[in-house]
Amino acid sequence: MKRKLAFMSALAGGLLVAGNGWAQEAAEEAGEVITAEYVQFMVNNIWILIAAALVFVMHLGFAMIESGLERSKNTVNILFKNGCIVAIGLLTYAAFGFNLMYPGDEWIAGNVFGFAGFGLSPGEDGQTMAYADGAYTYFTDFIFQGMFAATAATIVSGAVAGRIKLGSFLIFSTLFVGIVYPIIGSWKWGGGWLDQMGFYDFAGSTLVHGVGGFAALAGAIVLGPRLGKYIEGNIRPIVGHSMPLAALGMFLLWFGWFGFNGGSVLSADPDAVSFVFTTTALAAASGLLVAAGVSALVSKKPDLSMALNGALAGLVGITAGADVVSLLGAIIAGGVAGAIVVFAVIGFDKVKIDDPVGAISVHGVCGIWGTVAVGIFGGSEYSVGVQLLGALVAGATAFVLAFILFTILKVTLGIRVEEEVEYKGLDLVEHGQEAYGGFQVFSTE
Repeated sequence: MKRKLAFMSALAGGLLVAGNGWAQEAAEEAGEVITAEYVQFMVNNIWILIAAALVFVMHLGFAMIESGLERSKNTVNILFKNGCIVAIGLLTYAAFGFNLMYPGDEWIAGNVFGFAGFGLSPGEDGQTMAYADGAYTYFTDFIFQGMFAATAATIVSGAVAGRIKLGSFLIFSTLFVGIVYPIIGSWKWGGGWLDQMGFYDFAGSTLVHGVGGFAALAGAIVLGPRLGKYIEGNIRPIVGHSMPLAALGMFLLWFGWFGFNGGSVLSADPDAVSFVFTTTALAAASGLLVAAGVSALVSKKPDLSMALNGALAGLVGITAGADVVSLLGAIIAGGVAGAIVVFAVIGFDKVKIDDPVGAISVHGVCGIWGTVAVGIFGGSEYSVGVQLLGALVAGATAFVLAFILFTILKVTLGIRVEEEVEYKGLDLVEHGQEAYGGFQVFSTE
């Protein structure tokens, strides 16, 4: 054991020396002098870029849980949509979304709307320590925030799965991710009016998840339920085709959330990042167990899909305050979210709003709770009233604008596939492909 420890110590020391030599050479080429601040600058960049990659993995998680909770005949369509959303989000965010969310001094209408121009422009200082107080570079900033952008439309995708036209959905995604999401985000993260009121949303319980969740609600209402979901006043369960895929999706999302929240520290500060990792994990664990328990009490048997959504609800519930709540507060916030999501899913079903994956409940309803929880568990400097106001205004704005976009698409291009297409499945009709080639599909549901 001593030999092994000595070897590992020597190896770590060698890597450190090599790393310092590389850093010194890179710094000399850039005209920089190695200082503690410069090392911190590099470490921050590395961590935030890793966090951006973790957030990218979340899109795979969304694709897996959405396809797993829907029927097999729509799997190709779901995977296609989720792939396109990431591409659309990155390109629109680079073209104008980033500068809509972070307008700097270029506010046009008070602190409600601003625009710093088209394209990405780091300027002279964008790749140096003069940017962001030496915390990270311009492009590190962009790519991390850009990975967030597509998430809002991915949330909508789950709620409208199995019955929406591909082209109409992609048009909606382009407009929503490129314009609606960054404008609402600018109200807090860009220094807008919510920020000036003292509203706090660390990583996006409202600004990402709430915005996506309430846009999903608008889409589900305009689109209507899947065929056969509600018959003669009764709710007919339409089960997903692969619970293993759904479970895989949940674990990938939980994994990626460490980057989502941990990267939102916007530095590699060991105390802050490790604390955020811990609150994030505790809230997810609490949400899963509470949702599993509540679903068992309500339906007499523990429901796996509810447990999976409980973990995600816990994650959404902690995202607004992962850096400021206590560990006990994180457990309570996650647990309450886990209970809320069960009753929210059941409630939306009762009013005949069809959401195949529970996206409205997980992201919209629990997004509000997570934002308000900051005022409850985050300390006296955070107001429950301001938190609630910010969550409701952002959610309502997302809902109204999404409802308008979906309605315009409905009366122009149409948004719902024909009944025959829905029965046969979007994979064969819209894509001419099967997710599971070689297997005979006997059901036309």
